[in-house]
Amino acid sequence: MNFDKGYPFGSAVFADMPQEPMQEKPIAAIDRRSFLKASIVAGGALLVSTSLPLRSRAEERFNIADPAAADFKPNAFIRIAPDGKVTVIVGQAEMGQGVLTSLPMIVADELEVDWDNVTYEQGPPGKEFGNPALGGMQVTGGSSSVKGFFDPLRRSAATVREMQVAAAAQQWGVSPEECRAHGGEVLHPTSRRTAKYGTLLEAAAKITPPANPKLKDPKDFRYIGKSVKRLDSPEKVNGSGVFGIDVKVPGMLTATIARSPVIGGKVASFDDTAAKAVKGVRGVYKLDSGVAVVADNYWAATKGRKALKITWDEGKMAGVTSVSLLASDIEVAKTAKGIEAKKTGDIAAGKAKAAKAVEAVYFAPYLAHATMEPMNATADVRADRAEVWSGIQAQQIVQQMVAKELGFTPDKIKVNNVLLGGGFGRRLGDYVMDAVRLSKAAGKPVKVVWTREDDMDGDYFRPSSYNVLSAGIDAAGKPAFWQHRIVSPSIMATLGPGLFGFAPPADRLDDSATEGAHTLPYDTENLFVDWVRPDHGVPVGFWRSVGSSHTAFSTECFLDELAHAAGKDPVEFRLSLLGKHPRHAGALKLAAEKAGWGKPLPKGMGRGIAVHESFGSYVAEVAEVSVDKGGHVKVHRVVIAVDCGQVVNPDTVAAQMEGGMVYGLTAALYGEINIDDGRVKQRNFYDYKMLRMNEMPKVEVYIVPSTEKHGGVGEPGTPPIAPAVVNAIFASTGKRIRSLPIRPEELKS
Repeated sequence: MNFDKGYPFGSAVFADMPQEPMQEKPIAAIDRRSFLKASIVAGGALLVSTSLPLRSRAEERFNIADPAAADFKPNAFIRIAPDGKVTVIVGQAEMGQGVLTSLPMIVADELEVDWDNVTYEQGPPGKEFGNPALGGMQVTGGSSSVKGFFDPLRRSAATVREMQVAAAAQQWGVSPEECRAHGGEVLHPTSRRTAKYGTLLEAAAKITPPANPKLKDPKDFRYIGKSVKRLDSPEKVNGSGVFGIDVKVPGMLTATIARSPVIGGKVASFDDTAAKAVKGVRGVYKLDSGVAVVADNYWAATKGRKALKITWDEGKMAGVTSVSLLASDIEVAKTAKGIEAKKTGDIAAGKAKAAKAVEAVYFAPYLAHATMEPMNATADVRADRAEVWSGIQAQQIVQQMVAKELGFTPDKIKVNNVLLGGGFGRRLGDYVMDAVRLSKAAGKPVKVVWTREDDMDGDYFRPSSYNVLSAGIDAAGKPAFWQHRIVSPSIMATLGPGLFGFAPPADRLDDSATEGAHTLPYDTENLFVDWVRPDHGVPVGFWRSVGSSHTAFSTECFLDELAHAAGKDPVEFRLSLLGKHPRHAGALKLAAEKAGWGKPLPKGMGRGIAVHESFGSYVAEVAEVSVDKGGHVKVHRVVIAVDCGQVVNPDTVAAQMEGGMVYGLTAALYGEINIDDGRVKQRNFYDYKMLRMNEMPKVEVYIVPSTEKHGGVGEPGTPPIAPAVVNAIFASTGKRIRSLPIRPEELKS
């Protein structure tokens, strides 16, 4: 697979990477074969590296074995300085989700150090930073950072704490059991002696790490479970934080790239005479992605790009429109053989039992990631090494890609991960490669900057989703059957070859298309969910909450239709079907209670509710909505209840619920990528609208107390909002919205 085939990551160069990013496996306990290593580094700091064994796994979804996966073992790192300062080296990317605070909180609590003495450092690429929840891959996604690193970081920090205690006890000639750690020092209560961690570094490095360090009792947590101010906020507020677009390297040139206006199109020929005549332009280069203009600065590069004369080979997407793609989906939904995602019972028997049948079709369009910071990357390629700077969700994969491209070993590639101005699944690294190629060609460091229009055209879009649903209600008002066919492009077919070294066979399920639908929690004896994989030719990728971003819309709206058909209250109807799913029910009850479900609203307003599980968290949202005579929707209030298991930082949970909800609400009200003659019609935020401040509803977030294992919080707030709003519109107007975005013309009085 190469870069001119529409795949972002090129050849299958990551065969040694695990192949199951979205399914969590048990994390094995640390044993003596994977003991904690300690050493004194320059400056007298104690560097502690914990090797964390992970159960080997084969790729289960497609039955493809990966024998190298058994050798992939993630690591966590702690550095203690002589002054007692603790640096937590974080291998995850910070893209607004608070990972640069939550992971250090875990270490600080178990290590017994004061929060004022804790800081962070972004980690380089490396297997030691692989996420156990993602099969050992160093990828930030799937709402998995705390989920994957909570236990490993606790064990690591507890081991270091016990080494410090043992070192002090040895110096004092007492038993370690007589000592304890607190506030970054070891105390011997009997003799009232104390020793700060910074004074014990050399002695601690000689201590044999304990095989099974004792973890703190959760009741003794000082930070975990409490709201803590984020460590990265000051640099973002005062402007000192460095994002990819801020990077400056001595001698750096800047490039922009003219890409085909048609999806998948290629350069047929070009004339760069006028471009080269622009002051500041240093070179023009043809790439698989287009024609690049390299210049002294961005403005010269942009002016040179505008002066290019390019003839394009538009390829197979010429003439394709959103209308033709939808027509194709409608046809294949009727005629194609689907791939089974879930089957229980007998649909035919359920239909025979049904007293009333309900049918509906739901549609969700392609969506852009629309990160506030467009894609960008800087590269400096030398004769024997290379260095790159960018905001990246998959540092190790990028290191592998660059090494493959240049013919270097990975250790010759330094990847500097900086702050991400929004990721949402988009920043997996394809945009880095043009900077690498241009730096190699120009012989100087080159920063490639995408315009907003480039970002719209060149995205890996959230797949469209065409859903055909039917269900029946029996005499008791219960679902007699539930049938759901999903027609949606395969993310894994697009990204799999580069990310995981394989693509799903055409006859195998890509469950990122059906997640949230094939895991339907509502009781029904007869359930059938299948998937049809169309070949639209549109590049698709992971988008915040992935498949749940559209399956929650179709399933929760259709469930509301069933409740109406059964003559039952939407909340009570859901609760009657959630007997086997208490966490869904708990979030639903809390949201309904806090929203005042059943209490009267002002005239013209309606309430809607939805509940959905994604990434191990259960989120219910209630929306209060009104619709004016012109059909414009106003969301006045949103109440969110989340059960995400044990919480590290409640403030982060609330922020991510709010942010995820806004992301989903924006998509519900405005989000849509239209294609005309193979071209993306949306150009910028004037026609790909974001929710404005004056449109922001009042938001309340409530966290269900829980001791369950961790769920994610970065994405689960997104799926329930669209169905909650659409269900509220029905409650207010009696009109069902079955296609997104919500269009005023459908709701005009």
